[in-house]
Amino acid sequence: MTRFNHILPVFHLALKELRRKNAASHNPLRPIYAVQSSLLHSSPDNTVVEVHSEVQEVVIALGSNVGDRLKHFNDALHMMRKSGICITRHGCLYETKAAYVTDQPNFLNSAVRGLTKLAPHDLLSLLKQIEKDLGRKDGTRYGPRPIDLDILFYGRVKIASEALTVPHERMWERPFVVAPLIDLLGSSVDNDTVATWHSLSGCHGGLFEAWKRLGGESLLLVDWSKKTYLMGVVNLTPDSFSDGGKLSSVDDAISQIRLLLSQGADIIDIGAQSTRPLAHRVSVSEELDRLLPVLEAIPRIPELEGKFLSVDTFNSEVASEAVKRGVHIINDVSAGQIDSNMFQVVAGLEVPYVVMHMRGDPSTMQDGENTSYGDVCRDVACELGARISEAELSGIPAWRMIADPGIGFSKRTSQNLEILMGVPRIREEFGSRSLAASHAPLLVGPSRKRFLGEICGHSSPIERDPATVAAVTAGILGGANIVRAHNVRYCSDAAKLCDAMLKKGGGLLG
Repeated sequence: MTRFNHILPVFHLALKELRRKNAASHNPLRPIYAVQSSLLHSSPDNTVVEVHSEVQEVVIALGSNVGDRLKHFNDALHMMRKSGICITRHGCLYETKAAYVTDQPNFLNSAVRGLTKLAPHDLLSLLKQIEKDLGRKDGTRYGPRPIDLDILFYGRVKIASEALTVPHERMWERPFVVAPLIDLLGSSVDNDTVATWHSLSGCHGGLFEAWKRLGGESLLLVDWSKKTYLMGVVNLTPDSFSDGGKLSSVDDAISQIRLLLSQGADIIDIGAQSTRPLAHRVSVSEELDRLLPVLEAIPRIPELEGKFLSVDTFNSEVASEAVKRGVHIINDVSAGQIDSNMFQVVAGLEVPYVVMHMRGDPSTMQDGENTSYGDVCRDVACELGARISEAELSGIPAWRMIADPGIGFSKRTSQNLEILMGVPRIREEFGSRSLAASHAPLLVGPSRKRFLGEICGHSSPIERDPATVAAVTAGILGGANIVRAHNVRYCSDAAKLCDAMLKKGGGLLG
């Protein structure tokens, strides 16, 4: 049921957000999945009489075309959560020309799915107050606005009153409304409320048919299918499996970053905590002692202009300190499982977040129980999807996440091969729960991993570069959008060839 193969990057938006900090933290409500049946009743004249309700599942659309549009979204979501709305899923970001009144800037659009105890008109009043607090003023209908919040669905009911109509009366003619709404669904119906939403579309095939009737056209902010992004590895550790101890000084690290950039790296991923199997975990202070001198020397690298910095860490304190010094992306191999504060911290930092699949930690990940799977692609997608859902509940929007199936982490050789060949299946499995998650950029990192040495008979990691190129090629042709590599020059050539093949073929190879 996937609508399109293109995904949304938010790296460019991250640069703007680094200068801002959240003034307050929040603790989102835990989801309540036993959504009650309708507690609203229509009167003969089709108005709605409200009664006190239990938790209801809702969909709220967001739009903005004035000022810092993404900041308006972030502020509105924060205010919703603070007011007791539990946001459970986020749509992707879309950019469209203004409708009806066309002489105005383009709109940024999205939608969220959530749970609330507010009655419909109370919810409407809250959303209108948020709009006002964020600077919206009365003016031309359909005119420019810093934020626009609309209730698309409320529980399992239709509402028709002077102030509120649900489903939103003009949504079926607006692709920019239906597209993010579709993101909030899975390819399978997960509860009775969603089944009702499908029926309210008035189409035999439900919301998916309604979207198809609108053209099913991608309106995503940026099209990632045009280019594979290269993430170059910089290890500041003495014990990394491939190049531990080689970057023992700041000057060595700066030289390596410059080399990777000259080879075509789009992202520089700096790690100061080894995540190889059986690695000894160092303290936060030691990790920072290795990392911060390099980050503070980064201004010496003018070649980084327009590129992105990532920090490879599972410690929230390190993540926070790195972003303060200009890092754009947090790459967490544990997906928030090692440091329970990570999701909350990343939500406040408002930067892209790589969510990777791993069982256990680096010291236990290759234990028998952690490498036992039924169907490795399905199991990895399910477990990683659960971490993505938990991150969303903590306030990290889907549009800010990057998914990594964790090649080499809690997987044996045959399982790594299944992951590489199964990238399309993993994306499809994500889609069964959330189509927005299935559209997230996928990162693969097979570079110089042990399984390549086992297959090709190379004990030295650097001798595994040709096999890395083959593995990267398989991943890209399967739908990976970012590849993490030690030898960026070789992998850059492979990515260019794959991109050209995919462009020529018009889509993923099968």
